[in-house]
Amino acid sequence: MGGRRKNHGWICGAITASIFLVPGIAQADSLIENVNGMTLDSEGKVVRFVAMHIDDDGKVKQLLNRKDKRPRDVDFQFDGKGRTLIPGFFDAHGHVMGMGFGALTLDLSDSRTLDEALAKIARYAADNPGKPWIIGNGWNQEIWGLGRFPTAAELDSVVPDRPVYLSRVDGHAAWVNGAAMKAAGVSNSSRSPSGGSIEKAGGKPTGIFVDAAMGLFEAAIPAPRPVERDLALAKAQEILLANGVTSIADMGTTMQDWQSFRRAGDKGQLKIRIVSYASGIEDMVAIAGPAPSPWLYEDHLKLAGVKLYLDGALGSRGALLKQPYADKPGERGLAMLGSAQLKNKMSRAAMDGFQTAVHAIGDKANDEILSAIEELRVTYKGDRRWRVEHAQIIDPVDIARFAASGTVASMQPVHQTSDRLMAEARLGQGRLAGAYAWKSLRDSGAVLAFGTDVPVELPNPFAGLAAAMTREDASGQPFGGWMPAERLNREQAWQAYTYGAAYAAFAEDRLGTLEPGKRADFLIIDQDIMLATPAQIRKLQVLQTWIGGKPAFVRD
Repeated sequence: MGGRRKNHGWICGAITASIFLVPGIAQADSLIENVNGMTLDSEGKVVRFVAMHIDDDGKVKQLLNRKDKRPRDVDFQFDGKGRTLIPGFFDAHGHVMGMGFGALTLDLSDSRTLDEALAKIARYAADNPGKPWIIGNGWNQEIWGLGRFPTAAELDSVVPDRPVYLSRVDGHAAWVNGAAMKAAGVSNSSRSPSGGSIEKAGGKPTGIFVDAAMGLFEAAIPAPRPVERDLALAKAQEILLANGVTSIADMGTTMQDWQSFRRAGDKGQLKIRIVSYASGIEDMVAIAGPAPSPWLYEDHLKLAGVKLYLDGALGSRGALLKQPYADKPGERGLAMLGSAQLKNKMSRAAMDGFQTAVHAIGDKANDEILSAIEELRVTYKGDRRWRVEHAQIIDPVDIARFAASGTVASMQPVHQTSDRLMAEARLGQGRLAGAYAWKSLRDSGAVLAFGTDVPVELPNPFAGLAAAMTREDASGQPFGGWMPAERLNREQAWQAYTYGAAYAAFAEDRLGTLEPGKRADFLIIDQDIMLATPAQIRKLQVLQTWIGGKPAFVRD
């Protein structure tokens, strides 16, 4: 899977949640004491402490052990009652606004069959008669066991009178009905755009539009109003804070997204920390101009670089492969950019100091981006931290090229447990050696940065930790792990979700660990993360989330 989300949708009227946000205390020196504190240092070693002194800027001043003298003059003391305290998670790859909109529109991710999905769509349409379009997300034909994509005719059977536009779970395909195609001007004569595919049968569109073909509907779908965008951002922040995510790399920030972030920051309502990667060169220039933005709102927002798409996803057979798909011979995926186009865009960003984060899932796509980096780094020297987003299927001969070229592997462990059966079907058993190769990449010297790709997957980083440690899903399958040699140990997986993710965003000087001088972003959790089994880690609860030394979320 790989995230590609459009911020379409009409928002439900109310937000319901089992959590609440706590107003921040006044900034002053604080002492957090009586905790089972632990953090990783920059080398990945566990550092333990029982108290933490935070200065009036919301930064860690000192980590204290039992024998250390406590500061005398503090304005606020908090008793952790012996609970475990760890750094907040840094999600290396997510889609903030996509998550917020997804949570407030039709969600099909829990549908296990096509009939179940159709019934849910029909109920939603009946409950929302005033919506001019039915917008949703989360469907997955692989889970439904269809052996094919769903069709417009099936959507027409439940909603014939209004346009319906539903994004696939990975955001790389859309399922629409006849009314939506009519509204967008799609007909039998419509041709697939470069980097996309209109699925057809008998010369007629089936209702499935892959990757760039999804753009055919952009002009027709009503754009969310600013108030709806702000509501989606508020919802996204609630979800992230409740899951222990204090920082996130937003992959594909549009100008409209950035304006929502800035409005929240101006009002003092931007709780999480967002490192943005613009949705293409135009948005990069429009947002930041001649150089990456500085940190804004006390390290809560920054535009660091640009997100580019090189291929699609495995689920829609858009991932670019060196050899044809095992379950559809003759197809090798979709190239979103040619080699020259890719290098031109990367060069345009690099010349002004912007970081590039390139979506590459298939082995051919990973080969292409590595070749581009190897060529460009001769011209653009220094610490560039080129990023490959997802890096799911890599030819084993290309693994060492990540470290050799200074390229960060930004990956999402839960994709492996979600997609393993699909990967086997798409590639065949003989081509899986470089699939989700976390340990091989790390052993070769590459930096790993872990995230969730929310809303493609759930925003819970603990599920990703458990997956990285076991290569098993939540039900313990397959027993012993899928390709178990690629498992990581506890500290390695945890580091990729904290320091590694911060490093990937040039933020390790202020985020990712609890060390003197860094932001006091931390969690209080209900179990000891170093003693809990992987199964227990999956169920671990965040009791409190603090950002900059202030409580931002407390579980009711």
